[in-house]
Amino acid sequence: MRAVVVRRPGEKNPVEVVDLPDPGHPRPGEVRVRIHASALNYHDNIVMADPDTAADHVPLADGAGVVEAVGDGVTHLSPGDSVVGRFFPTWQAGNPVVDHFGTTPGIGLPGYAREIVVAQAAQFDRAPRGYSHAESATLTVAGLTAWSALMGDGGIRPGDTVVLLGTGGVSMYALQFAKLAGATAIVTSSSDEKLERARALGADYVLNYRTVPEWGDHIHQWTGGGADLVLEVGGPSTLPQSIRAVRIGGKISMIGVLTGISGEVPTGEIDMKQLRLRGVLVGHHQQQREMIRAIEGSGIRPVIDRSFPLDELGDALRYFTSGSHFGKVVIDI
Repeated sequence: MRAVVVRRPGEKNPVEVVDLPDPGHPRPGEVRVRIHASALNYHDNIVMADPDTAADHVPLADGAGVVEAVGDGVTHLSPGDSVVGRFFPTWQAGNPVVDHFGTTPGIGLPGYAREIVVAQAAQFDRAPRGYSHAESATLTVAGLTAWSALMGDGGIRPGDTVVLLGTGGVSMYALQFAKLAGATAIVTSSSDEKLERARALGADYVLNYRTVPEWGDHIHQWTGGGADLVLEVGGPSTLPQSIRAVRIGGKISMIGVLTGISGEVPTGEIDMKQLRLRGVLVGHHQQQREMIRAIEGSGIRPVIDRSFPLDELGDALRYFTSGSHFGKVVIDI
């Protein structure tokens, strides 16, 4: 079967297309899935750029396809089912139970940049009815992260105001979930063209953070006291502005580290505004099923920027890291 592996981790062209042996039939508790699509996420670049990544590691945590066979004891899936991967196979519901990526496909386990996967059935769940494989592949990371950030831990309510940083896959899912919940959505970007596309998707207010560098104060004034929730994707460089943008007693869902993994934190402002700063690491099975029910009931579709064939994963990664995309970059397998 065709696959892409990280042959030269940390180098300019880290991946290589290879032929791997067919993984065979599933054992008890396993499923055999023919993968039809994957998608790129920020952590994929980290994995491939890390010199410590094991050579010949199969990347990509997003995956969608069709069940070809099931092993003994598998009851929630059957041959012919369209399925989507789970980011944390062991996290069923409730409070977080995992603080590492050791069980995550594409990071700690072999990922979905390959034609066939035989793995524990807990890695997969049914995909939304009516979704293509390419659309389903965007749910494992981006869709569930957006759902967990907005709907988890009490969730947003009709009439709330949310701030969404950037126009990547997570933020564009979050925009649609926010509108589904009856919230007002503010989107920031450095591109006026992308902001107009976000407005066409339902954004109520858009803001170019290059022309308005103090965008936190601007949003605080525009909302008349601050937003209820900020979806924080940047990290240390954008967190101070997010703190200024949110209301007293508001929430910040921290999902990304695009500007680094550490930095100064204005703890005094957090205390004075009595904020709830919550780290979000994708989500669990129950949230994924709730998200899929909401998608099926509402007709929400992912925003897909471009698709690349598996053989061009290296080109797709370079395009993704350029920041040119709007929404998701999909890999057709």
